[in-house]
Amino acid sequence: MRIDHVSYAVPHSRIADTVHRIGAAVGGRFIDGGIHARYGTRNFTMPLANGCYIEVVSPLDHPAVTAKTFGQAVAKVAEDGGGWLGWVVAVDDMEPITAHLGRLASQGSRTRPDGVVLEWQQIGVTDLLHDPQLPFFVQWGGKSEDHPSLPAPAGIQLEALEICGDRDRISEWLGAPIESALDGVQVIWTDADEPGLVAVHIATPHGTVRID
Repeated sequence: MRIDHVSYAVPHSRIADTVHRIGAAVGGRFIDGGIHARYGTRNFTMPLANGCYIEVVSPLDHPAVTAKTFGQAVAKVAEDGGGWLGWVVAVDDMEPITAHLGRLASQGSRTRPDGVVLEWQQIGVTDLLHDPQLPFFVQWGGKSEDHPSLPAPAGIQLEALEICGDRDRISEWLGAPIESALDGVQVIWTDADEPGLVAVHIATPHGTVRID
């Protein structure tokens, strides 16, 4: 179990500006990730060191947005003006997670503009929708070299998450202490109007950048 990525949702009209803003602040490069046809969303991804990445995602004008929970979650944050949707934990075997949660994972996929098809299983987006402090889980399929964290940049990595939430509730959800899922990424517990991921700290060659 390890942190896989952090996801920032915005209206589709603002996705280009948000990609530019975060990319300029961090000094990294976003890659066009393509369309999630199943969910009615599209994304851009920025590789980070240590197998992580930043996703900027927006809802499209498509019926799938309201039909699928991931589309609903993205649209909800976008309609509120945009911000951090949440954080995502990767596992190598989804079976213990589905046993812990008592339900099956769903299938996801998207085709990048370069033609590479990414496939995964995911579970927990419905819970994120109703309790944004909780991460959801993903198990990637396909070739490891196609993971969105690659090619990894030098010196740009996820340093800390600012979370408004309850440590015990998140650890119960994970089935393990939250620290075990973060592998050295610091958690800064903070107060906010609503629970969820409040900000992300990215270490860069020029210092740490906080993105809220």
